[in-house]
Amino acid sequence: MDDFLRLSARTARFSYGAPRAFSFGDRGRLLWFLRSTGPTDAFDGLWVLDTTTGTETRLADPRELCPEPGPLPDAERRLRERIRLVAAGIGSYALSGDGRRAVFALYGRLYEVSADQDGTPKEIPAAGPAVDPRPNADGSRTAYVADDVLYVAPGGRVSPDDGARWGLAEFAAAEELNRSRGHWWSPDGVTLLAARVDESALQRRYFTDPAHPELPGEDIAYPEAGGPNADVQLWVLGGDGADGTRIRLDWDAETYPYVSDAGWESAEEILLTVQDRLQQRVLLLSADPATGRTRELSRTTHPQWVDPLVPGTPARLPDGRMLTAADTPGGAARALAVDGEPLTGDGLQVRRVAGVHDDRLLIEAALRDPSEQQVLLLDPATGELTPLADGPGVHSVSAAAGMLLLTSADADGIRRVLRTPDGRELIPGDLSEPMPYRVVPVLERVTEHAVPTALVLPRDHVPGRRLPVLMDSYGGPCAQDVSAEPRRWQARQWWADQGFAVVTVDNRGTAYVSPAHTHAMYRGFSEVTLEDQVAALQALGARHADLDLGRVGIRGWSYGGYLSAMAVLRRPDVFHAAAAGAAPTDFRHYDTAYTERYLGLPQENPEVYERDSLIADAPRLTRPLLLITGLADDNVHPSHTLRLSQALTDAGRPHQLLALPGVTHMTPGGTREKLMALELDFFRRALA
Repeated sequence: MDDFLRLSARTARFSYGAPRAFSFGDRGRLLWFLRSTGPTDAFDGLWVLDTTTGTETRLADPRELCPEPGPLPDAERRLRERIRLVAAGIGSYALSGDGRRAVFALYGRLYEVSADQDGTPKEIPAAGPAVDPRPNADGSRTAYVADDVLYVAPGGRVSPDDGARWGLAEFAAAEELNRSRGHWWSPDGVTLLAARVDESALQRRYFTDPAHPELPGEDIAYPEAGGPNADVQLWVLGGDGADGTRIRLDWDAETYPYVSDAGWESAEEILLTVQDRLQQRVLLLSADPATGRTRELSRTTHPQWVDPLVPGTPARLPDGRMLTAADTPGGAARALAVDGEPLTGDGLQVRRVAGVHDDRLLIEAALRDPSEQQVLLLDPATGELTPLADGPGVHSVSAAAGMLLLTSADADGIRRVLRTPDGRELIPGDLSEPMPYRVVPVLERVTEHAVPTALVLPRDHVPGRRLPVLMDSYGGPCAQDVSAEPRRWQARQWWADQGFAVVTVDNRGTAYVSPAHTHAMYRGFSEVTLEDQVAALQALGARHADLDLGRVGIRGWSYGGYLSAMAVLRRPDVFHAAAAGAAPTDFRHYDTAYTERYLGLPQENPEVYERDSLIADAPRLTRPLLLITGLADDNVHPSHTLRLSQALTDAGRPHQLLALPGVTHMTPGGTREKLMALELDFFRRALA
């Protein structure tokens, strides 16, 4: 590997040493966060910034607490994969109600630490390898999961040991519905709301490591499209032991099997959001924790699918009204509504509600181009907007008790500033490696659909020199590639400096342009994705004469791998070589919540699934194709790639296959950079 690839691998793509997972505590006096000690340190510790003095203190060093940590509990390892967490050490923490104490799990052991006492973490005895600990309001007790059972310390087991998984999110919720937790303390710290997940009806997916045949394989419960889902229930459990109160929340779970959000609104009310299987109907329910009875507060419907929840919604405003997300008429914007009445309109793409500040809603939204994101104050009474951070780039915010932590990312890097109510500004320490490239991609909207695109050229490019094109897109729903966030462009600049014009396209179906843009992918991935990628490439070629459209390679991972393999199989006239990583080659074998949202049930729409499968295209291959898969990938199982490879072999079509033992969907530990070096050699030969 060259210098850039080695640096990217050592620094986890320039993320080690950067602070993350911010939380305010003690009425804004404390700012908690996770951070390692430098750009090549993978082990995140727990830190606190005292906003009155500006002093940062490390409260928990994972290597001091666990010098020989051993393996992660299976449940935590899989949860980290679901949320794409690459850092080692302390993966997450949770604060007590006053925000002065934190609890965390570290390699299955349970710890608590106070910011105000001696600052020394104390181990909490646990019944087994602890996962996802949560303290109650006053910090006197901590709930955690061990071996699929929910416990409280001090105390004991509070859920039955009945063969179900208690207190954790199921695969579909964590991977596809943005719900990664499964238990919640009541505001008074007495009872718990807990998910009960029965996966007994699901098929099992098996994994073995062929590089270590002496080790046993493992398996997971996987909800395959068209097959059964996990049976998810919500229960209110007394926190006083296994014989305490148990009340099941009652809703039509057969019609609405997905729980996409849940939590306590008050000691007397639980809010939960449930969805039907095709995600065309979403209900916001109020539940009485004393009886389990629910009542409908709002209903959102869409003839295609209701987009995932805007983070921070639904929520009650201080005056009792309900804040929800909704699409504007015609699907021009993702908007907010109060008690069902529109609050924002077509000119604002709302992405997150971060809380309340100065009696106004604090929101993250796109005001201008979808590649950017601004931070704004929104008056819930009038709809008036006040910018807080609206320059070019991607801005985000955390807030509490008048404190504002603003993060701004643009071509010059990532900067964080904490603004206090008395006008001071504090800078949380960032110990990450500076990004080596300042990349300013050429951003253009092209084709009749105004598809966002980006072009990155070599830094030493001389106009008039023709360049082979490398398409580097994801292309799938609920994701965005063309963004002003600078880390997205570091690897693409490296590719450009190897002699390519790098083109990225957010075809219809991708996120954050508009609901109408996203919903264009309904009942079919392949046609819209490929049509827009080809049209955008040709439009850019017409505008930029240095793009050599006679030499076009395409690379991608996950859905991007699907796009890449499909490109050379179905449009060899446009695409001349492809490297396809972790490609879901047949969506009949991908998960329920993602696939059925867009394609429907395979039993009802077999022609859609057949049209989007790549297996039958194998005999058509005439271009160089490199297939890559991690053999420990529990998201896109390696069988997807191996089935396509087998079909190509059966058809006598030459191709290359890289099967990587022990590698997951995240390609950890520098694997991605090693693959980039191999892909570079492949494309240089294929596009010569």
